Amino acid sequence: MAQGARPLSPHLQIYRWYFTMALSIAHRASGVALAAGLVLLTWWLVALASGPDYFALVQAVMHNILGGLVLFGYTFLLLYHLGNGIRHLAWDAGWGFEKEQARQSGILVLAAAGGVTLLVWMLILSLG
Repeated sequence: MAQGARPLSPHLQIYRWYFTMALSIAHRASGVALAAGLVLLTWWLVALASGPDYFALVQAVMHNILGGLVLFGYTFLLLYHLGNGIRHLAWDAGWGFEKEQARQSGILVLAAAGGVTLLVWMLILSLG
């Protein structure tokens, strides 16, 4: 076998990064992060079922700056993944494949996820 005759696959230093590529990678990463976040939800539910002492411990962990940032980030990731999933459904239906439409829908997904995340947390903080 001659080594020089085989074409090599391009690597990340060859590809030019573009916005929709970053959104695609972020969609996959957000799915992984959401799955990992289910561990926190499970922990909270187990604590709820275990009694008031253990639940108070979990609530103390979640009700601080770091816990709030994790929950805020989880909310954003959930809404981003939802919005991007809807965008992918539109692509499955054959809509939005043009370059500019794909870029604009990506911007819309990011803006909607950010805006709705802020609205959700303003509501949460106003009720608490």
